[in-house]
Amino acid sequence: MPVIIVAGPTASGKSALALDLAREFNGVIINADSMQVYRELRVLSARPDDAELSRAPHRLYGVLSGRQACSAGKWREMALAEIAACHAAGQLPIVTGGTGMYLNALTNGIAPIPDIDKSIREIITAELAALGHDAFFARLQKDDPATAATLDSANTQRLIRAAEVLRATGHGLAHWHGAAMLPPPNGMAFLKFCYMPPRDILYDRCNKRFDLMIKQGAIDEVKFLLSQTLPPESPVMKAVGVRELASYLAGELSLAEAKALAQRETRRYAKRQLTWFRHQMTDRETIDTQYSESLEGKLRNLVHQFLLTAPK
Repeated sequence: MPVIIVAGPTASGKSALALDLAREFNGVIINADSMQVYRELRVLSARPDDAELSRAPHRLYGVLSGRQACSAGKWREMALAEIAACHAAGQLPIVTGGTGMYLNALTNGIAPIPDIDKSIREIITAELAALGHDAFFARLQKDDPATAATLDSANTQRLIRAAEVLRATGHGLAHWHGAAMLPPPNGMAFLKFCYMPPRDILYDRCNKRFDLMIKQGAIDEVKFLLSQTLPPESPVMKAVGVRELASYLAGELSLAEAKALAQRETRRYAKRQLTWFRHQMTDRETIDTQYSESLEGKLRNLVHQFLLTAPK
């Protein structure tokens, strides 16, 4: 069963390619971006606009509330259901996004970590606030040294995740990652395209994209988010641009300062994505040139050949 993957860092141009392939090959675009799953983040996550949505079917965009946490396991379950529906309807699934953890879970399998009740995360988050970051990390080092040794101590979300898994299951993340993996889907074949533009071009696109987001209503989107009184640890509150524009709305930054900080964070995020794809998605067809008519023809030929040989 064939599946196309169109990956790449933010602002790289992958969405346009996915849309062209969907129109050419009777495809359905399935989101693999961890922020685009949230309905409250249409502008700041650069979700497809109405014109793009009208050109091809799109799935898993804006399907979750910001009060929900979407893990790689949860996304994988939703994506597999959408892929199966595509195949049953005779359509080509085109999985598109820049969240490497999600794509890896789909193509290579995932550790079988049980679902964690939301109440446990709330307790762990309160403990972090009470103890302070350093003491919380020191406790994790004592309780689960194998996992703590693999973590960036500055990454609060990863620390909370490690602590909640340990609390809920009695085993740390290192234990679960060493367990037998849930395998990749049986019978699926993947053709992976990865957009990797030169860094200077990518950074310029990142800067221009955030300018466009401001014009499209990013400030009002953040105002609405703040009115929902979501927990600070909610993934939507960690999205690039939310914290910076919230500081502007609070009078702590000028709009120019908030925009410059958000653009810097977008560039840093894109750099991390480039690094991940370069080292983790090695079985890819790399696209590092401007999208053109000749490139479009080459990519279509690759898809045609893939569809002729992929198991049905």
